[in-house]
Amino acid sequence: MPGALILIDIQTGFDNARWGARNNPGAERNAGALLAHWRSHRAPVFHILHVSTAPGSPLSEAARGTGFKPEVQPREGEPVVRKSVNSAFIGTYLEARLRAAGITRLTVCGLTTPHCVSTTVRMAANLGFGVTLAHDACAAFTANADMGWKPGARAPGPEAAHDMAVAHLHGEFATARATAEILAEAP
Repeated sequence: MPGALILIDIQTGFDNARWGARNNPGAERNAGALLAHWRSHRAPVFHILHVSTAPGSPLSEAARGTGFKPEVQPREGEPVVRKSVNSAFIGTYLEARLRAAGITRLTVCGLTTPHCVSTTVRMAANLGFGVTLAHDACAAFTANADMGWKPGARAPGPEAAHDMAVAHLHGEFATARATAEILAEAP
């Protein structure tokens, strides 16, 4: 059984200026390349959609932030997993669908690296799935590094927030790989 591709929260709400500067402007393009690769092999794909319940969130239905970006539009028959928390496994059918299909390996990409991607990767590993993180098909924002808890501290930029999140996942919860490496193999 091929591994599943999990595309996390690659949605229009992240185009909102509220998130601040971001790293890796090619993340969506890389995620789209992974999606095309999985489709060409007829391998399983799961689109994860964050539907925020927080008032004023750019990721809410009211803010129209729940549309998928053009590079990763789901096709008919591809599951769309709706969530309202960071983990794609909490309160969803994702784990049950993966287990029912006999899927044991996941390739994960999406937005944002330190939040929903990290949380989902950690939980997937804790549930016993083998995880590959497509690090260059993920991105972080300035808003991902709130240092308000530490007076006088400067928040790291989005690149540092992304790199630190990947570093904390690689080797323990996932194997971080570049999109080009992943595309060189069958899912």
